Amino acid sequence: MMRAVPAAPQPRHIWLCADDYGIAPGVNGAIRDLIARGRVNAASVMVTAPGFSRSEAEALAGLNEDEKRAAIGLHVTLTAPFKPVTATYGPLRDGEFLPLEAMLLAAFLQRLSIEQLTMEIATQFKAFVMAFGRAPDFVDGHQHVQLFPQVRDAFLSVVREMAPQAWVRQCGRSIPLRRRFDRKAILLDMLSYSFRRRARAKGLRTNAAFAGAYDFRGEPDFAKLFPRFLHRLPPDGLVMCHPGLVDDELKRLDPLTTQREREYAYLASDALPPTLAAYGVALS
Repeated sequence: MMRAVPAAPQPRHIWLCADDYGIAPGVNGAIRDLIARGRVNAASVMVTAPGFSRSEAEALAGLNEDEKRAAIGLHVTLTAPFKPVTATYGPLRDGEFLPLEAMLLAAFLQRLSIEQLTMEIATQFKAFVMAFGRAPDFVDGHQHVQLFPQVRDAFLSVVREMAPQAWVRQCGRSIPLRRRFDRKAILLDMLSYSFRRRARAKGLRTNAAFAGAYDFRGEPDFAKLFPRFLHRLPPDGLVMCHPGLVDDELKRLDPLTTQREREYAYLASDALPPTLAAYGVALS
């Protein structure tokens, strides 16, 4: 009697999300290229960035015309050097949002206005809808700002009101990875625990787990880091990435420059597909 051959295990479907679409033309073009190649399956859009426009939105949305290649989400932005889209938002510093550290401190000290946060986030939502003609597939925050105290309450209320079918990004790691000590990751774990509870209470979905954060200093080797992000990442987990090509606009707005080119080079290379297969994952 012939023994049945066990079926091959089904791959775990994950999100590989390219952040910061809109920040600069070189980033926008790199993200669109990776989507067209099937190397990333989500893009997060900064509607407040000067490199974002209706034509850039149309170019991104056009990649989904014949088939759905990527989820397109809103990257809520509340930190410098970007400026608010509402005239009454505060506090500001030199006409811009507060820098990341100051924003985090203000949030923990409860010095932000829920009303002003809600208005700013809702207006960014409206800008996304105007550009794409529909609500975002998912919503997250630039520099993880959606997880901050006060911000998370305004953020989740706006998502529930304006895009209740969208999922929201939490940044907690999967349990096996908690053994590794990392101050930033531990803070994200702690903030994400409360964020997930609040999201569930509002009936909103979140990604199952998060990976992709690392220290950008010192020219790290992204090709060596990337497989670690996939280790035991559960289905519906999310890996964040920041691919791009450096141009003058990017240099003006963000310190993360040449590392974006390293990420782009790896994600566009022949090394990515076998790495995904070796870890038993596939892009949703």
